Amino acid sequence: MGADQLTPEETFGGKVAVITGASAGIGAGFARHAASLGMRLVLADIAAERLAAFADELRAAGAEVEDVVTDVADPASVEALAERAYARFGTVDLLLNNAGIMTMGYSWEIPAERWDAALRVNVGGYVNGIRAFVPRLLAQGGKAWVVNVSSVGGFLPSPLMAPYSVTKFGTLALSESLAYELQMKQSAIQVSVVFPDSVKSEIFRAAGPDADTRPEVAGFNAQLQARADSDGITPQEHARRSFEQIAAGRYWVFPQPDMVDAALQPRTDMILGRVNPALQTGI
Repeated sequence: MGADQLTPEETFGGKVAVITGASAGIGAGFARHAASLGMRLVLADIAAERLAAFADELRAAGAEVEDVVTDVADPASVEALAERAYARFGTVDLLLNNAGIMTMGYSWEIPAERWDAALRVNVGGYVNGIRAFVPRLLAQGGKAWVVNVSSVGGFLPSPLMAPYSVTKFGTLALSESLAYELQMKQSAIQVSVVFPDSVKSEIFRAAGPDADTRPEVAGFNAQLQARADSDGITPQEHARRSFEQIAAGRYWVFPQPDMVDAALQPRTDMILGRVNPALQTGI
């Protein structure tokens, strides 16, 4: 860090973070690390029992936590989350949109209701968060942060997980549009977008029941989960790297830059060269 750059502890200590999808995986990693920085937490998740147990765990460790059962796909539920956050702490400094779901299979065979759920949660949930919190952040003035979690899949579309790819591309577009709009308002709100690669979590295992039983679909799901299990970083290490870059003022947050750095130039060359997409995975 530069001599005049604040550490994450100095930047975020004592501030209030709202984290969606907070009870497991990447979201729980963000919550644990935010607590270690001295942040006060408003944790949102639709899984009520798991959320309550996790909030109790953090409270036992000394964190100030408000847990709010929230359906991010429901605008009224997210508005209620904002009201609870401000009622408890009087302010919010950081909104971390993280809640998301995975669906796997051939894009034309995934049921309409699963497509709709992915769009409502993975994109609509972030839109609802922005609509509920950004007006409040603007009204309170001063420095604040909106952090949206995309994925390396926000740059690199994949077969057999089209809803996820679509929504993570959408997260990037939403985030960049929001960043421009806040610049137009001359706001001190910083927008950052996080691009996880492989993180130890149950996201692919959880998608298993939606996966086709055919070998190419089930095998791809198992391959991705095995990579997360063997090569993924822990959710808390992912959060540590993310918060460090957010504190440094970065819009582009790459906790694991290697895959994107290796793939982005060839992808850019493909686009500029008008080269037709060709499957490289060996599926």
